[in-house]
Amino acid sequence: MLALILSLIFSGLGQLYNRRYIKGTVFILLEAAFFITFGKFINLGLWGIRTLGTIPGVDNSIFLLVYGILSLILLALAITVYVFNVLDAYRQAKWIQQGWHVPGMKESITSGYDKSFPYLMTFPGLFLLIFVVIFPLLFMLLLAFTNYTLYNSPPRHLLDWVGLKNFVQLATVPIWKNTFISVFSWTVVWTFAATSLQIGVGMFLAVLVNDKRVKFKRFIRTILILPWAVPAFVSILIFAALFNDEFGAINRNIIIPLFGGDGLPWLNDPFYAKIALIAIQTWLGFPFVFALFTGVLQSISEDWYEAADVDGGTRWQKFRFITFPHLMYATAPLLIMQYAGNFNNFNIIYLFNEGGPPVMGQSAGGTDILISWVYKLTFDTHNYSMAAAISIILGLIVSVFAFFQFRRTRSFKEEGNI
Repeated sequence: MLALILSLIFSGLGQLYNRRYIKGTVFILLEAAFFITFGKFINLGLWGIRTLGTIPGVDNSIFLLVYGILSLILLALAITVYVFNVLDAYRQAKWIQQGWHVPGMKESITSGYDKSFPYLMTFPGLFLLIFVVIFPLLFMLLLAFTNYTLYNSPPRHLLDWVGLKNFVQLATVPIWKNTFISVFSWTVVWTFAATSLQIGVGMFLAVLVNDKRVKFKRFIRTILILPWAVPAFVSILIFAALFNDEFGAINRNIIIPLFGGDGLPWLNDPFYAKIALIAIQTWLGFPFVFALFTGVLQSISEDWYEAADVDGGTRWQKFRFITFPHLMYATAPLLIMQYAGNFNNFNIIYLFNEGGPPVMGQSAGGTDILISWVYKLTFDTHNYSMAAAISIILGLIVSVFAFFQFRRTRSFKEEGNI
């Protein structure tokens, strides 16, 4: 108990009491160095994140927010080491009471190196994860609870904590509410329609080409995978030109000669623009699914199908009970990622018509999905806090969907029968 109390008073004292002199000295030096090096910075950071500044034009709320987040991360790391120090002192004191022999210096160093080796190897990755992933996420999360807009931006103005005001506005203010419902609905439709179509087309073609009666399989597979070889942004820009209302080949060479009139407003009517986007994404996405399914189909043993033939199975029954389960078992996680990827597929929406055409009474275009709307709020209208609030909602939706679908996927469960 005395070792525990000493460690609570100052890191390393408990280890010294347990006669672990090197470990105790290291803990003492770490705690002392931490307070000397980061003491003032953490004090400033905690004050900054609490107040976001007090003097307009002098205090920069964004910098103070950054200092505050860094201070919280440093404190979290320090608390982790502190708790480890206390538990270590308490555990070793118990062992000593039970007759544990305290190892010598050389033995301690060897044992410590062996135990800490995996953690030492993963520490650079963890360090990178903290500042590349966790820090930006925390910044976005906190920004959603401020009033950071074009007309209230530092250093001229100070930011204020506004609680859930941005989320409440999103649900109650008509222009925000209508835009959010419209954009979210289209995002869901876009995700399921475009992804399901690309999976359906890819699966149909893979099963078709894998049929024994089809000749020149390698040539056909090469042709079908070619769209994947072309950079997506090049294909999207070409399709944008093809669907152009005035000079696009789709209207001039197909629609007008066949049906007359002036052609269809592919870029200026939200309905036709959405159809064009789903068709383009199907074209862009099916080669990957086709290649994926082709690989799985070639790994299915012919014995399964021969056994089904002996039992009198039809083509549909063989597909339903042999081919389809094998395809889903091997590829379901990647297909779920296709849905999550299209939910945030910014490139095609922005490169095709920049989320247009404009819609009266909305702050988003007719084909904007949530991620492209967030982009416009950030870089066009500079409504950073609202963009952060929508990003949180967007992240939660994708995370919950991916988590539950992965949990339901058989390939993530115990390996066994298909």
